[in-house]
Amino acid sequence: MPTSAVTVSALSAIVLVVSSLTADPLIPRFRAVIVDTNVAVGYGVTVADVDGDGGSDIVLCDAKQIAWYRHPKWEKHVIAENLTPQDHVCVAAADIDGDGKAEIAVGAGWNPGDTVNSGALFYLEPPADRTARWTPIRLPHEPTMHRIRWVKDSQGWALWSVPLHGRGNKDAQGAGVRIQRLRPAADRRQPWTVETVSDQWHKTHNFDPVIRAGASSVNEVLVGSAEGAFRGVLAGAGAAIGPVSWTQVGGPDNGGVGEIRSLGDPAGSVVGISPMHGNQLVVFHPPAPGSKALGRREVIDDGLIDGHALACGDLLGIGQPQIVAGWRAMGRPRSVKVGVALYVPVAGRWMKVWVDDDGMACEDLALADLDADGRLDIVASGRSTHNLKVYFNESSR
Repeated sequence: MPTSAVTVSALSAIVLVVSSLTADPLIPRFRAVIVDTNVAVGYGVTVADVDGDGGSDIVLCDAKQIAWYRHPKWEKHVIAENLTPQDHVCVAAADIDGDGKAEIAVGAGWNPGDTVNSGALFYLEPPADRTARWTPIRLPHEPTMHRIRWVKDSQGWALWSVPLHGRGNKDAQGAGVRIQRLRPAADRRQPWTVETVSDQWHKTHNFDPVIRAGASSVNEVLVGSAEGAFRGVLAGAGAAIGPVSWTQVGGPDNGGVGEIRSLGDPAGSVVGISPMHGNQLVVFHPPAPGSKALGRREVIDDGLIDGHALACGDLLGIGQPQIVAGWRAMGRPRSVKVGVALYVPVAGRWMKVWVDDDGMACEDLALADLDADGRLDIVASGRSTHNLKVYFNESSR
């Protein structure tokens, strides 16, 4: 492990004295609550108010089911099953029409080896009773559909979709990956407007819509690819420079980047897991103003085993963002641990604190204040551990 990372294993006994950030000792503590023990893969997890009651519900994309779990008792409601013969692979949930209830879209048809005929994309039309089955409406898609997000920009809401490979590619060679933006019609059963916002990379994995300080909508999007980490700046309403202007923030070192997130600091640093499904947790620091070179690449942990989940936020209330990373160790021998960890900046170094030590083969995770106590909690889905958990943040402040 790099010298900049310090491992702390006895979470309940740890006191982080962060003298440069606060005069009080911080005790990171998370209480795990098991939500589901019958998860097949847990491809994607997100948080949104599905039924409009004001609570934060959990939405899970599993191999053959799309389900939501009602806050606060986490009752499970299956809203779609077997949308395609192949697995579902990703989910997006957000209130895009302002009625207080989330709209849900799903990517499916998961077959990464078929770059011509695989993939599917659906908008799920809700019934009056949102605990019942929703109606799938098929949308245009690219093969190897892999990640989707609802993104609110200066023009309104759109569904962004990112495939794994370019159409017809073999061994990451051939056509570029078509990252697309789909704007819904007023009647969502009618054709949606589809725009390709990038086709320059040949193997992408994840992306992150970012709302910069002072903005009310997304004004940049980060993309992780085998060719590196990239930042796309979105044009404002009426701008003449085109829809997205792309710049590189991280190179293809160590095989590029899979998971990617904005750190959320004023400098605009970017966090990634390198390579795809990789072992390194890295931070890309911006270069000096006016420099055309890439910024500094900082490895803060090189001990991840099949890293596959990432989020950033100020969970401890210290005024600086922390990083949450999860790894799944697919095909692992039992001696190889899986888990979720929190990385805390302390006096120029990153301290690693276990959130779940070997109980979560983390496929995906998300941050949200699930109990409305003002602190970010963690929700994670596990592949080989077949579980869905909430880690309630009970850290002292």
